Amino acid sequence: MDLHVRYEGDDDPAKCTARRLARFDEAVLHESARATPYGVVLNPHADVALSPADADHDRLVALDCSWETAGRAMFEMSGQHRALPFLVAANPVNYGNPFQLNTVEAFAGALAILGEREHAERILSKFTWGQTFLDLNEEPLRRYAECEDSGDVVAVQDDYLADEEPVGGEAAGEGDSGGERA
Repeated sequence: MDLHVRYEGDDDPAKCTARRLARFDEAVLHESARATPYGVVLNPHADVALSPADADHDRLVALDCSWETAGRAMFEMSGQHRALPFLVAANPVNYGNPFQLNTVEAFAGALAILGEREHAERILSKFTWGQTFLDLNEEPLRRYAECEDSGDVVAVQDDYLADEEPVGGEAAGEGDSGGERA
């Protein structure tokens, strides 16, 4: 699956996971919504959760921007918009925070849900904390990947959240820009 990033460039370049993915030829950066290709857009404001039913697409699109600018209007890109379900960040900036994923974590979570676990592992291997993301989210990622559709993913998320009772839990995708927070 090809990875594409609508890149704002308003975060700390030293911490930007999208830029690192591009340096390793794992993702393509686009500097405008118009230049960003059609695909499955990881959008926390979407009404539909990402599920294995979306695996027939060949392109994932994420927004990489500062969390301060990640409002609904920033996601105005063409494509099938999908929200990521509950996942916990492993990156040093937002470690342990639900829905506060950076770009590589959003891509890796999506890839794992879509049945591309090896691809997720490959992109996370570029980061010292990358495996930690998969370890922290092992159970929910496994359960989401076993679902048939968005409704099943939301049911698993609700079940998981009821069991785990995380602090500050939110609805699917709220607060996840699929982007970077500096």
